[in-house]
Amino acid sequence: MKQIKRLFQIDPWKISTTTLDRKNLRLQESLTSIGNGYMGMRGNFEESYSGDHHQGTYLAGIWYPDKTRVGWWKNGYPEYFGKVINAVNFIAMDVYINEQLIDLATMEPEEFNWELNMKNGVLKRSFIVTTATNKVRLSFERFLSIVKNEMAYIRLKIEMLEGNGSIKIISKLDSNVQNEDSNYDEHFWNEIDRGTIKETSYLTTKTIPNNFSIEQFTVTAAMRHFVNEQSVQPIYQDEPLAIQGLFSFDLHVNQSVTLDKEVLVLTSRDIPEAQQAQQVIDEFHHLHTHHLQAKEEQTAAWEKRWALADVVIEGDEEAQQGIRFNLFQLFSTYYGEDERLNIGPKGFTGEKYGGATYWDTEAYAVPLYLALAKPEVTKNLLKYRHNQLPQAIHNAKQQGLKGALYPMVTFTGVECHNEWEITFEEIHRNGAIAYAIYNYTNYTGDTEYLKKEGLEVLTEIARFWADRVHFSKRKNKFMIHGVTGPNEYENNINNNWYTNTIACWVLTYTRENYLKFQAETSVMIREDELKHWQEIVENMYFPVDEELGIFVQHDTFLDKELLPVSALKADELPLNQHWSWDKILRSCFIKQADVLQGIYFFNDSFTKEEKQRNFDFYEPMTVHESSLSPSIHAILAAELGMEDKAVEMYQRTARLDLDNYNNDTEDGLHITSMTGSWLAIVQGFAQMKTDHERLRFAPFLPKTWRAYSFHVNYRNRLIFVAVSSEEVTLSLVSGEACSLDVYEKSYLLENHLEIPLQKGAFDV
Repeated sequence: MKQIKRLFQIDPWKISTTTLDRKNLRLQESLTSIGNGYMGMRGNFEESYSGDHHQGTYLAGIWYPDKTRVGWWKNGYPEYFGKVINAVNFIAMDVYINEQLIDLATMEPEEFNWELNMKNGVLKRSFIVTTATNKVRLSFERFLSIVKNEMAYIRLKIEMLEGNGSIKIISKLDSNVQNEDSNYDEHFWNEIDRGTIKETSYLTTKTIPNNFSIEQFTVTAAMRHFVNEQSVQPIYQDEPLAIQGLFSFDLHVNQSVTLDKEVLVLTSRDIPEAQQAQQVIDEFHHLHTHHLQAKEEQTAAWEKRWALADVVIEGDEEAQQGIRFNLFQLFSTYYGEDERLNIGPKGFTGEKYGGATYWDTEAYAVPLYLALAKPEVTKNLLKYRHNQLPQAIHNAKQQGLKGALYPMVTFTGVECHNEWEITFEEIHRNGAIAYAIYNYTNYTGDTEYLKKEGLEVLTEIARFWADRVHFSKRKNKFMIHGVTGPNEYENNINNNWYTNTIACWVLTYTRENYLKFQAETSVMIREDELKHWQEIVENMYFPVDEELGIFVQHDTFLDKELLPVSALKADELPLNQHWSWDKILRSCFIKQADVLQGIYFFNDSFTKEEKQRNFDFYEPMTVHESSLSPSIHAILAAELGMEDKAVEMYQRTARLDLDNYNNDTEDGLHITSMTGSWLAIVQGFAQMKTDHERLRFAPFLPKTWRAYSFHVNYRNRLIFVAVSSEEVTLSLVSGEACSLDVYEKSYLLENHLEIPLQKGAFDV
């Protein structure tokens, strides 16, 4: 029951349209979002737009603690809900033609073009409007620099096609912004300073005070302008929380004017409040790189990123556009430069989920960054969690438990999610933090982090699990009750198979590595703790059904009415937009991989027959209404030789946002799950696996593709993998020779290997 909404043309490198879809403008804004890891924004118009849309500009690490609002307070609730806050709108440029405001909500454009170039992150838009006396073409171009992250460049060109007229442009730094999800329609910013020195004007704002002893953030945004590439100073107009620069021109027919706006944004995360104003003045004084040169540098910088990250697909432009769009948005959100940051599920594209950190990073993003970036990038993600270990210990204490409970939603490490079934029950997230440490160590071969910071984190997570279990005298087994597994369409269940599995794995992995590196770590674990952990592992209860040969999702899952998704009517999907929560909880339908998530994580622990039985049982009941779901199913389907299902799930994860599968992309993109398209190709179609100190591949080629290729970093080597209809080619681009397996045969990759493509033999 594929329901898609496609607003942009298919192109391997561009997101483009010639249609202004006012009804779906929020969706178009999401899909044309840009960012550079430091800041980002939705695809809002520079000029005024009075129709329905979602104005959004966001700065990395800038957030606000909003009071938790619940109908009935329960002990252990977080005191506040942390949220990313809408920041200064610095692209704004109101345009008047003979005093008529250009507003596409009320004016019908001609020759409308909107294009996001994924090669360099440049967003362009142009259109013609006709007024009572004139016909004018407006062309906008903007990008956020990945060379100097604090910089944004905006260009407006106005061409007079018919008539003569006066042009007025009001360029703004506007902090009169709100969050759509704020509790009381608050404004989150107070102005504390403004000024103009020569051609530079700046505005300094500070987040309003809060009641939770959380740091207030200060932001200074500065702008300067160039007309036809010559520096100019506008007539400045002061408004509350805004600075406006007025430009006036008289244009005759066939004349044009180009206004360049350069913006510099500093925050108190990096520059103290007292130094920000002088800093922006000084930086602009020494910055001589303007729009065209900055765009050339931008293009060159993105070219370096693409040289490593690009996945080339031949024969399917939909699939090609999907994977590139996802990689572009991922690297626009996070490129690993700052260990204080993590990857929010919406990145810089919207306010849903509060813009905070979820377990998505550890479960889904880490494998991609391991392969497509330097090891330091993933290590920064691990450091982020290690730095927040004291807060995780605090979270566990809030629940009356020992050890550390990493948050479901956070900016600082303290839990700030205000739904009880998440805060109290979705504790499997703790295991993902530990799994990321394993993943990094296993993939890189570097044990230094594990010996020190890693074991500190693992030990406290293990202590949490050892305290969270209870012993059932009736069953003579340890159990974990009152949880929500990865399938969030079931709350307050007992003995979720995945949760019990990952809890035991954490206890085993921590114990083994503590004993292995005991002499090299400062961590101290008592002998009685180690003994108790082993006792839990040996006596944990796991729900299974011998007759069906499956791992049971939780104790009472098989008591439900078990129906396939195909039994649902098309107008019932997505369920979360059509059914009551009560009806969803009582149904058998699964939001995302749950048992299959465990099989994916611990793949080498299960036989092919176990994988097949569980996949055949659970996938038909899965509605894939979590963006995290399709990739896991694509990977397992590929391993099991289920090519059609693997390709279907790849298509869903690759084009989840581009085709708005779940009818929710207008709220923002699904950034962390965008790794799924890469995982589906590399871990799925190519069957790349690394465990037991061995790198393995077993590729297949989808019937609709002619070829595909990608690079991976692996243990100080760069390997190029190409799959065609005839052969699998592996090339060692850099690094020492590598021993690996292809289709279960061993090879030494010294330079170049060409191996015939095996058809129908994907399992390893």
